[in-house]
Amino acid sequence: MSRKIILSADSTCDLSKELVDKYNIQLFPYTITLDDNVYKDNIDITPPDIFKAYREKRLLPKTSAINTVEYYNYFKEWIDKGYEIIHITLGSSLTSSFNNCCLSANELTGVHPIDSQNLSTGSGLLVIKAGELIEKGLNTEDIISQLKDHRNNIHMSFILDTLDFLYAGGRCSKLSSLGSNLLKIKPVINVDNNSGAMGVGNKYRGTIDKVLIKYIKDKLSSYNNINKEHVCLVHSGVDDELIDIAKNAILEHTPFKTVHTTVASCTITCHCGPNTIGFSFETI
Repeated sequence: MSRKIILSADSTCDLSKELVDKYNIQLFPYTITLDDNVYKDNIDITPPDIFKAYREKRLLPKTSAINTVEYYNYFKEWIDKGYEIIHITLGSSLTSSFNNCCLSANELTGVHPIDSQNLSTGSGLLVIKAGELIEKGLNTEDIISQLKDHRNNIHMSFILDTLDFLYAGGRCSKLSSLGSNLLKIKPVINVDNNSGAMGVGNKYRGTIDKVLIKYIKDKLSSYNNINKEHVCLVHSGVDDELIDIAKNAILEHTPFKTVHTTVASCTITCHCGPNTIGFSFETI
């Protein structure tokens, strides 16, 4: 008789509480260090706390990958109760968490790490897919096989309002940051769903509310085989007006059945900064 499956994921999948509850997802938080204080992502620190520290003290947090001991202790509780675990991680090209997860899984029987090859709600869509497959009663091997095939059908991107946080985190030059801000250039960051690596895509010029519509329509127009079941809209804490603009632009182009809206985790937010907004969807 097969053991019951626990669906688990890194907290960076950025799914709403509604979806977490619906699919009974267990989330493992990353560690955030800010001003010599240690926090658990989205548990005792939120994006507004990060922006406040940067605005008032010019401090940026440091994020820590989940280590092997943390994973081992977390998984062992479930394994000792007779469960199998499917755990979906942040893309391996972005963090050592997947490798650490695999090392921990090797010490236990019944832990199955899956590299999402993505981030934020790009990972989240893979978690939703896993939840749907578990509900259908598929065995572990079939679920893992389908997830590995499906992750290349997930498309994640986001548009930045400012490069200040990328510069502060050492991910772009001061010249690029200043030039982008002065010229009101809003770069798009695309996630390569074969590797999880991030790369710069289109660059739009103007205020975020104006370029947001063009970014969304350009991205959706790039595919003619979109799965209209789910689309995830994720942001780092923006005005409701921007969220409405983004939702309307998405639905005017593609009539998705469900638009999931969520706030990005601190691990994601501290690299992209305020007024960042992105979305993820699947192709068939």
